Amino acid sequence: MKKENNEEIIKENEDGITDENEVKEAKEEKPAKDKKKDKSDGEIEKLRQELADKEDKYLRLYAEYDNFRKRSQKEKADIYSSSKADIINEFLPIIDNFERAAADEGADPEAYRKGIELIFKQFLGVLEKNGVESFGEEGETFDPAIHSAVMVVEDENLDKNVIAQVFSKGYKFGDKIIREAVVKVANT
Repeated sequence: MKKENNEEIIKENEDGITDENEVKEAKEEKPAKDKKKDKSDGEIEKLRQELADKEDKYLRLYAEYDNFRKRSQKEKADIYSSSKADIINEFLPIIDNFERAAADEGADPEAYRKGIELIFKQFLGVLEKNGVESFGEEGETFDPAIHSAVMVVEDENLDKNVIAQVFSKGYKFGDKIIREAVVKVANT
């Protein structure tokens, strides 16, 4: 290899005269290039290792996030299911009371009516306890955002846009309307 380098230097020399200094310089340049190559190879290897580390961290972070997302979805589904079960559990005593009332065939009509009223109050209590409110009373001002007008009547005794009659009450949970009140509106 040294011989080849020397021959190259000789060919490059225009005069065809070989200079010992040129041969020496060529010999010294090669180890310098090798040192630079070794240094750059080391830097490349270091960068490859850093890239591999970053990729590993990214994959671990991605897996951690994916597990978090799945865990959150499962917890959300569990909370939803548990909440539904809790509310249904509150309605079961009402169903029991309806069954007892239906089974009592020989009940006095007045006692039967009082029993149904008590069950109705119990039902409303469960709704109230869970944050459900009714709305849509006669005499209230009509609001198209929460009321559904199915009839209009002209009545001199009522003000403009006042609910004259309620066909079915509306219900809301917090600010969310569960069902609009179906009403008859006066003097629109």
